[in-house]
Amino acid sequence: METAIVAGGCFWCTEAVFRDVVGVESVESGYIGGDVENPTYKQVCSGSTGHAEAIKVHYDPQVISYAEILDVFMGTHDPTQLNRQGNDVGTQYRSAIFPLDDAQRAEAEAAIARSNEENDGRVVTTIEGPAQWYPAEEYHQEYWEGEGQRNPYCLAVIPPKLMKLRKSFQAKVKA
Repeated sequence: METAIVAGGCFWCTEAVFRDVVGVESVESGYIGGDVENPTYKQVCSGSTGHAEAIKVHYDPQVISYAEILDVFMGTHDPTQLNRQGNDVGTQYRSAIFPLDDAQRAEAEAAIARSNEENDGRVVTTIEGPAQWYPAEEYHQEYWEGEGQRNPYCLAVIPPKLMKLRKSFQAKVKA
């Protein structure tokens, strides 16, 4: 198994997308890229810690490559919105890739270049790190599968992202 860390707005939404991707064994929501140790959700939401809401994806590189993980990531959120995704505004909702080594950094640069071709050069996704990962509180994990199904925000935002995944990345969706 290998690991990818990406931040694309609300981690509930990004986690829901990647739980449906072939080759993905697990997804963990968390915080990365800030300057406070062991931040809480409330602290991160305040925008004062510098962290991004992010996901850590454990995947099988024999089934899906890191480049494909990044293409799904770039294609299922809006990488042209600076420090926001829809109604979620603040640096904690920034679009960022956190490579774990030089090879991932090179792939991240290539993924951003590919996305820039599709988005008229307007991609604002950053490449950050290395940075310390902090798992989010337990109630954030697998949020869409539970509480998210009753959350009006999630009901408005997640289904369109899942539809985009199924339409744009049919071969990468779990049966």
